[in-house]
Amino acid sequence: MLNSQGIKGPPYRFIHGNNKEVTKMKQKALSKSVGLTDDLFPRVHPHFYTWTNRYGKNFVYWNGARAELVISEPELIKEVLKNSEQIFQKKQLSDIGMKFLGNGLIFIEGEKWAKHRKLANHTFHGESLKNMTPAIIASVETMLEKWNGQEGKEIEVYQEFRLLTSEVISRTAFGSSYLEGEKIFAMLDKSTIIVSQNLSKTRIPLISKLWKSADLLESEKLAKEIQDRLMKIVKKREDKAVNGEVNSFGNDFLGLLLNVYHDSDEKNRISLEDLVAECKTFYFAGQETVNSLLAWIVLHLAIRGDWQEKARREVVDIFGNQNPHLEGIAKLKIMTMIINETLKIVWSNRCPPKNSYKRNSVGKATLAC
Repeated sequence: MLNSQGIKGPPYRFIHGNNKEVTKMKQKALSKSVGLTDDLFPRVHPHFYTWTNRYGKNFVYWNGARAELVISEPELIKEVLKNSEQIFQKKQLSDIGMKFLGNGLIFIEGEKWAKHRKLANHTFHGESLKNMTPAIIASVETMLEKWNGQEGKEIEVYQEFRLLTSEVISRTAFGSSYLEGEKIFAMLDKSTIIVSQNLSKTRIPLISKLWKSADLLESEKLAKEIQDRLMKIVKKREDKAVNGEVNSFGNDFLGLLLNVYHDSDEKNRISLEDLVAECKTFYFAGQETVNSLLAWIVLHLAIRGDWQEKARREVVDIFGNQNPHLEGIAKLKIMTMIINETLKIVWSNRCPPKNSYKRNSVGKATLAC
């Protein structure tokens, strides 16, 4: 049906669809070295790169027995992302994906999403961010002191930024130290690897119900361990509230979640499962995204010494020898430009997959008989 509308794609293979082909393409792409100025899209998504060049901006491929339409025309992408009538819903996760971040903000819909999003928005309100600044500065100073002691040596900045973002999130969102959250971050990293390993694996519904794979068993074990560790942090905060050490569970992200969890109005309350899921989402999404962004910014500035010098001059002009403050940060035009350009380069290659349940078309393409 899609072929008749001019939308082509690789042919379907029995049971696996195009998944085996995707796996081979990724293995081949990752086996090659990459240069600093190389286009990364063919390396990260070699199947999309190959099929876009072969079949056009919009094509259909097979994820197992499921046909998936890939679009890269800006107007069609706008139509899907605008989603004003909630026509395009988030793709249902696999069993392994559900164990990872299933009930968190990233994957929920409707009223539940609106309630959880409101909590997250409050965490990033101007006043909340202002209160986070001293903790962020303290963590950065600790990292820089460590770097000063390694002058002349090579520093693995990606790992350093991983430690930094983990420390900042633990302090600002959960009122704990990195050591308390260290195991959680390590287990979330393991979960990420398991999920990525299974992205192109074919799921056969009946068999997956009767038999659990080693990866699914491992993801269930990790989910249980993460929940146990999160509950220790939750219990510690609840005890502080009972003993009067904090006011109403505190005003950080964990405090907001606990206030809603203990809300006397059932309509406003969230479940324990939701609380744990949002903690996992905040730990993972906050750490992974900011860590990657910092690493890419440093890489781009290392390549472009002229912009590195412009950014350094701007920071010195505004702050001098002082620590950063919110009023000055708002004036960092060059740094803001560098951050936005990096975001555009790093995260512009793929939008999250969507399901269409309520309508059978996108643009001029009919999706259902």
